[in-house]
Amino acid sequence: MEKELLVYIDGKYYPKSQAKVSVYDHGLLYGDGVFEGIRVYDGIVFRLKEHIDRLYCSAHAIMLEIPMTKEEMIKTVLETLRKNNLKDAYIRLVITRGVGDLGLNPKKCAKPTIIIITDTISLHKSEAKEKGVTAMLSWVKRDPVDATSHEIKSLNYLNSILAKIEANISNVDEAICLDKNGFICEGVAENIFIIKRGKIFTPPSYTGALPGITAEAVMNLARKMGYEVKEKNITPYELFTANEVFFTGTATEIVPVREINKRTIGNGAPGVITKRLMAEFSKMVRDPEEGISIYK
Repeated sequence: MEKELLVYIDGKYYPKSQAKVSVYDHGLLYGDGVFEGIRVYDGIVFRLKEHIDRLYCSAHAIMLEIPMTKEEMIKTVLETLRKNNLKDAYIRLVITRGVGDLGLNPKKCAKPTIIIITDTISLHKSEAKEKGVTAMLSWVKRDPVDATSHEIKSLNYLNSILAKIEANISNVDEAICLDKNGFICEGVAENIFIIKRGKIFTPPSYTGALPGITAEAVMNLARKMGYEVKEKNITPYELFTANEVFFTGTATEIVPVREINKRTIGNGAPGVITKRLMAEFSKMVRDPEEGISIYK
């Protein structure tokens, strides 16, 4: 029988089937908490420090004090991977406000709950990278920066889930959310890029999109490869008429988009620049200089 994966919860490890939190935890009751998704490639935890930094920034923004230093958190993540003997994995690191009462007052929560899950993840069919995915513009707008902005990677993902439901109903792979002004913002869990005449564009984070760690890595990679990369407001028209479109994300990595709202993107197949970026990105994530080894 295959050994069951272990899940870290507040200093202890539990078999996956027995990993539980209280029904009074405010992460469950109110989505009051933050999280990170992190990837491991051949024993290298890609951009682990950057993910931990963003986790602590998200926590700071909602006044959630994580009872562990960044260095301790990194060590615990690595130890969880070692306990599960995982060299290629997806990490879900969750910090909730903790157990409180049925009121929403965060002061009633004595201490945060820390959860580290190490497992695998698959968001798209195996042919997605070879053929590209389909997408649609959703009626669900991204929350503005003065509301529950997606700049904070919080446990409240109802905005994204509503858009994903619409995509499911419409029988397309992904939904694309607009900001309150009608500009392209991001996918439900991915950043988005367009390519026009050899130049690469992506929406700025002030639209309320999450500043993606994978997106930043891809932008830096593209610049090293000689491409011009610019953050700018992107209209639906510019999206429909782009030569190439792709999503980026920790779980997604880089996935081409072949169709949006029944409009074919480019020639309907992954573009030349997107494929070059995918190939170079696959090399980069396995570079020991781009992350932290689980054997550290």
